[in-house]
Amino acid sequence: MAAISNPGQQPQDKPETYVGLTAEDAQQRATAKGWTTVRALPPGAIVTMEYRSGRLNFTVTDGTVTRCWSG
Repeated sequence: MAAISNPGQQPQDKPETYVGLTAEDAQQRATAKGWTTVRALPPGAIVTMEYRSGRLNFTVTDGTVTRCWSG
């Protein structure tokens, strides 16, 4: 099981609402909503399984968010 780091509050926000936005719009919105770390990743990117409260991850295809999840 992955370690949980930086336990604490994260924004009251639904990651699925970012799907369909441009990567730039999603980044700006996430920052405004209070996410402390925002990662835009290409499809199939290898990422760590470490969960970080306050982090929002995007999969970006051709400049558009196609998947979004917290941690």
